[in-house]
Amino acid sequence: MKLALGLGYWSSGPPAGSVEQIATAERLGFDSMWTAEAYGSDALTPLAWWGAATQNIGLGTSICQVSARTPSAMAMAAMTLDHLSGGRFRLGLGVSGPQVVEGWYGEPYPKPLARTREYVEIIRKIWARDLPVEYHGEFYHLPYKGGSDLGKPLKSTVHPLRSDIPIYLGAEGPKNVAMAAEIADGWLPLFFAPKDNAFYRDALAEGFAREGARRTFDDFDVAAVVPIVPGNDVEAAADAVRPMLALYAGGMGARNANFHLDVFARMGYEAECAKIQDLYLAGDKKAAVAAVPTSMVEAVALIGPPDKIRDDLAKWEESVVNTLVISGPPRLLELVADIVS
Repeated sequence: MKLALGLGYWSSGPPAGSVEQIATAERLGFDSMWTAEAYGSDALTPLAWWGAATQNIGLGTSICQVSARTPSAMAMAAMTLDHLSGGRFRLGLGVSGPQVVEGWYGEPYPKPLARTREYVEIIRKIWARDLPVEYHGEFYHLPYKGGSDLGKPLKSTVHPLRSDIPIYLGAEGPKNVAMAAEIADGWLPLFFAPKDNAFYRDALAEGFAREGARRTFDDFDVAAVVPIVPGNDVEAAADAVRPMLALYAGGMGARNANFHLDVFARMGYEAECAKIQDLYLAGDKKAAVAAVPTSMVEAVALIGPPDKIRDDLAKWEESVVNTLVISGPPRLLELVADIVS
């Protein structure tokens, strides 16, 4: 099991302690570090800034939102960061949800899987740099048709350091997970429950079996975000995770279009999530947090005394996950590194 550092996206400003966390992660031999974006800080700038102080750790985006940049702009940024980092960059992509895509970026949300497929195809064409890029799909057209009609196919002036920069997809539903296995090099699950491992293994297997699939189980990276909160009091440890689960299950998405809620519903918490969402959308966030059951926390997080965490970790080690993306101060990173070793 590999370890990775999750730096997430910012809240009201730059998070404190990130420099120390990154230095500790690199010293401990963490495989990678990952930044994110929602509708505030972007994923690329902090990764470049903080990554400049590192030498060996992989640098990834978890995730860059597809609607935030054209495929060409995303390919350019990836090539640039890969050069500057000496080939350490990993491009994590995701579609977000309709509230962000249409409300923040002013882009249409429908058919996110088909849009992602075209997006990745264009990026790989740009990185291949064998021909000027032409692409005419349902969503993207290079050159653009219907404008000045002066556009022409172009080839990147930059020679990529690697033409096969790893692409990861953030995915939650089975169709999206299968597509990740088919067209990407890794999967970035946000709320993975080891007890649902068979469900996700089947979805991945479907993607690997498709014609033209790039990877197999043997060389595909599943880097899952897992909250880890050590402490003798399990309930107190769970309290540290409940607010995040209440936010995502209750308020991160519209009532009938919350894909995070769907993940927990598939785990068996449909009734609990309905209550959490009702409370959250009614403005009673405190009650929504209190409504998150401890078992729901334990399904996706490692909490409690170190011995309990070590025992519970066995379920993760037996799953399709091979990289744990964790967040926390240096002392937590050191504790987890000791447990995993």
